[in-house]
Amino acid sequence: MSDISIEQSMQLFELQPGKSLDLQINHPVPLRLKLPLIGYELGKYIILKYPKSANTSEYKDVLIEGNVLIVRYLMEGNKGECFAFRSSIKSITQYPEKLIFIDYPKKIENRQLRLQQRTSIHLPAIIMLEGSVDSKGTQISGIIGDISAKGCGFTFKTKNTKAKVNKRDVFVCLQSPTDGEVQIPARVCNSRNDNGIVSVGIQFLDNGDLVPKLLTELFIENTIS
Repeated sequence: MSDISIEQSMQLFELQPGKSLDLQINHPVPLRLKLPLIGYELGKYIILKYPKSANTSEYKDVLIEGNVLIVRYLMEGNKGECFAFRSSIKSITQYPEKLIFIDYPKKIENRQLRLQQRTSIHLPAIIMLEGSVDSKGTQISGIIGDISAKGCGFTFKTKNTKAKVNKRDVFVCLQSPTDGEVQIPARVCNSRNDNGIVSVGIQFLDNGDLVPKLLTELFIENTIS
């Protein structure tokens, strides 16, 4: 992982409220929690929701002021990175709701998750969810925002703020400058809905030269690491 200065970390910690953070606590007992982000003030603190439990005393010996923890979170979309930092519990409030305040990180580490860096692009495309290329299935029109020989990020708008695309095999259909419509076999790896903007992470299943040829036609560098 690479280190990021406090000035850079203020720019990189850009999660929206409601996103999950993974907390690892090692003392006095090992504990892993996923807690939603409530908010933060740059350089001062981050606010997390206290975990719900039927046993009100379950975390009382672990979630205490001063206890050290490791925080991890994912940045999806173009970045495709895992971020992590060391922090400590600053305080725990009881009213109007039980919340955890942790110290804002002095240093954030990040690690690239993708084997191949994607190129940002704005390319109209369609993903076909059902049937095959010979029998029309459910189609969703949207935009490819980033692409590589291994996959792409696809975004579309919907009025349903809870709609997502399940993990499944699909076809990514787009226009080639020389061959007309190209249909790439692929698989949905993840999706998220941010107020009607659905972002879909897609892995290409093409083992031939279809995608590399397309990237060349779009003047996108095709390097595999």
